[in-house]
Amino acid sequence: MRLEHPTRRTDATSRYAIVRRAELYVRARLDTRVPLARLCQAAGVSERGLRNAFYGVHGMCPRRWMLKERLHYVRRALTDASATSATVTDVATNYGFYELGRFAATYRQAFGEPPSATLRAATRSLALTLPAKNTKEDAHVRTS
Repeated sequence: MRLEHPTRRTDATSRYAIVRRAELYVRARLDTRVPLARLCQAAGVSERGLRNAFYGVHGMCPRRWMLKERLHYVRRALTDASATSATVTDVATNYGFYELGRFAATYRQAFGEPPSATLRAATRSLALTLPAKNTKEDAHVRTS
């Protein structure tokens, strides 16, 4: 049986605490790009400490995690039934993506389809779940 070094558990716990503070900070500001220096301040660590914590917890650097997180929120907004009146541009800019060509390419790489296809699919599925509008023929059939 191997005994764990006492500081290793503390290091792991502090890594999770650092990442948790950073995640909360980013999620409260999803509409903007958070500079790494500001994220380090919010988490209370150096850039190297933040990077090491993120690699330990998520297996990626903080910037990549922030991009991935914002992309997932965009996808949720596009697939949300209430987002059918919104445009891809509206949703993307709401989450801090202002270079729309780059955003579309990154979105496609992440999800295998352009953001417009995600929105179209959500619109189609919403249309299929809504009751059909009454037509004159339907009214005639109901009164007969």
